[in-house]
Amino acid sequence: MVEISAYRWQMTGVNQPMVREEFTAKAGDGEVVVAVAGCGVCHTDLGYLYDGVRTNHALPLTLGHEISGRVVATGAGAQAWAGRAVIIPAVLPCGECDSCKRGRPNICRKQKMPGNDIQGGFASHIVVPARGLCEVDEDRLKSAGLSLADVSVVADAVTTPYQAVVRAGVSTGSVAIVIGVGGVGGYSAQIAKAFGATVIAVDVDAAKLAAIGEQCASLTLNAREHDAKSLKAAINAFCKANGLPLSEWTIFECSGTAAGQTTAFGLLTFGATLCVVGFTMDRVEVRLSNLMAFDARALGNWGCPPELYPAALDLVLDRRINLAAFVEQHPLSEINRVFADVHAHKLTRRAILVPGQ
Repeated sequence: MVEISAYRWQMTGVNQPMVREEFTAKAGDGEVVVAVAGCGVCHTDLGYLYDGVRTNHALPLTLGHEISGRVVATGAGAQAWAGRAVIIPAVLPCGECDSCKRGRPNICRKQKMPGNDIQGGFASHIVVPARGLCEVDEDRLKSAGLSLADVSVVADAVTTPYQAVVRAGVSTGSVAIVIGVGGVGGYSAQIAKAFGATVIAVDVDAAKLAAIGEQCASLTLNAREHDAKSLKAAINAFCKANGLPLSEWTIFECSGTAAGQTTAFGLLTFGATLCVVGFTMDRVEVRLSNLMAFDARALGNWGCPPELYPAALDLVLDRRINLAAFVEQHPLSEINRVFADVHAHKLTRRAILVPGQ
């Protein structure tokens, strides 16, 4: 069994600086060791470190679940993965339980999420199950002008909204309203557009609205300039003026804020689908009977089944999703500074931490 000298940054407590730790990486049966190319900083990671969201694995724990890299060691049964460039799914279902066999891998109770159930990707190497890995075609990657580190964010920021778009049934002629267009929301808007929807973007940040307007949004609305009634009226007016449906909107709540969730629920209309993609610990007060009155539905979105990853990655490699414009790389050694900057909203792009820089 190959043993690799490695290091990782460990969370030891809420609001405490992460600490570098040396460890030995080795693959067990059905496992691989991946040399990390990059690991994206997600809103969920901030929740663990700053807000006290509880991890399933006891502290100390290495965070990070948006991971790409290269397989450098394999255990029994996983030898075929040796040397391959891969994206590690943010949620790895077991594939064997009743939920998995019935096509519900998202609720697999044996699932493993890096940075939550097992040690995560803010490290030089990570040990993960080989099942579900997504191979990256490096020739297509190069043609797309991307690095292997860049596509780390496919493992949540792209695939989670991709699953939401697929499950909601977005297609040509759909109206997709995205609440919160930084990070996950920005990709949600691009994916909905790729599926044929007319995209309406809502945010409180004028710069983010301008950026997504250049990419894919046909209408951008600053929530600071509207109350709930005028926001819905503006969307209705736009749809009427452009011959778009006034019912069956798909609303993607990606802000992960109480205000965003309240706004999203307030936009329900007849036959609407509300997709909850963002996460917050805050509570919101809504009138659930609106779901009944509008014959609407609400869908939660936890991760993305590994089998959907290749199609989501294809959108990136075919340049139907602009990834490069929304990410920036930082040295992994500066993890505490980068986390603080992301938490303070000082970065406008999704940060990717890269070992060895």
